[in-house]
Amino acid sequence: MKLTILGATGSIGVSTLDVVARHPERFEVVALTGHRQVEVLAEQCRRFRPAYAVVGAADDALRLARMLRDAGLATEVLHGAEALVQVASLPEVDAVMAAIVGAAGLSPTLAAARAGKRVLLANKEALVMAGAVFMSEARQAGALLLPIDSEHNAVFQSMPHNYAGDMARGAVRRILLTASGGPFRNTPLAALTEVTPEQAVAHPNWVMGRKISVDSATMMNKGLEVIEAHWLFNAPADSIEVVIHPQSVIHSLVDYADGSVLAQLGNPDMRTPIAHALAWPERIDSGVAPLDLFAVAQLNFERPDLARFPCLDLAYRALRAEGNAAAVLNAANEIAVSAFLDRRLSFLGIADLIAATLDAVPQAAVPDLAAVLEADRQGRAAALDILSRMS
Repeated sequence: MKLTILGATGSIGVSTLDVVARHPERFEVVALTGHRQVEVLAEQCRRFRPAYAVVGAADDALRLARMLRDAGLATEVLHGAEALVQVASLPEVDAVMAAIVGAAGLSPTLAAARAGKRVLLANKEALVMAGAVFMSEARQAGALLLPIDSEHNAVFQSMPHNYAGDMARGAVRRILLTASGGPFRNTPLAALTEVTPEQAVAHPNWVMGRKISVDSATMMNKGLEVIEAHWLFNAPADSIEVVIHPQSVIHSLVDYADGSVLAQLGNPDMRTPIAHALAWPERIDSGVAPLDLFAVAQLNFERPDLARFPCLDLAYRALRAEGNAAAVLNAANEIAVSAFLDRRLSFLGIADLIAATLDAVPQAAVPDLAAVLEADRQGRAAALDILSRMS
């Protein structure tokens, strides 16, 4: 199988390459992208020798090309958004790992779907921002969508084999998405006013990037996953339930009409869903240690406190509103998290900014990619304007 890995220098990309390296007879890397992490990308290119490497800026491309030329590699170095689309839709590529964080990953992920690839979907925003457009394009092109988020991958593994986007026909009653609760699950509410970026990115169970770690701390990450599950599994908002499970051992569950509940369990390691999607419908070694239930000893479950996690409630609000609301939500969240990490916005201000942005942008339909991108633009502009007045 020939692969393009979008976002190769991030945590998902690094984990993907770890799995790929365990099976050199099965996988060949055709293209790697890394935006600004030139040194990391150069080392990955030396090891996996792709035909193409993509970075964000022209000066970084020149630097990377020089490094690879000095290493004796013939890798072609490209840069910019169009180059991402190009390597995501190369004719020789069989599968695309879509792991670019944020709205920047939308266009190349959509290009992979349009090209009929096996799309390993780790970019939430493709479905959060453009769910209807993305799913329509994927179906039309015959693309195979395999979720990489541990929760959605767990749901996929627990769904009936004949499931085809119809919960009633599959006798599925509910999808239960588990959440760790992040680092502030038990923090007194009054103390949340003083949360620092360093505290917010210190996830108790998972090693992730800064933006997604903050999303986990606010539970916006779970809210985005609710929207993603709606599109992946054609599930109404009321049939998707979030369950706080601090151990992160059960990755999600599916509740059936006959009373059965199927769950997928494993150690909290992203190499498991990555290996599952790379080899599906087969199974391969991922390098993840076997789950030791005796060491786990107990499994706990709690209802999410929406007073503590208002971002989760905002995501449900956007899903039910339909149209451009989810794209606006995502745009506002990206602005808010960036401002928080830059110490220009408080932790509690993240939800306040998102709520105000949802109120400020008029609802509208999003029938195509242009409308999605316009909703994203409006959301960012409104969020920045509100932020300027909050600071």
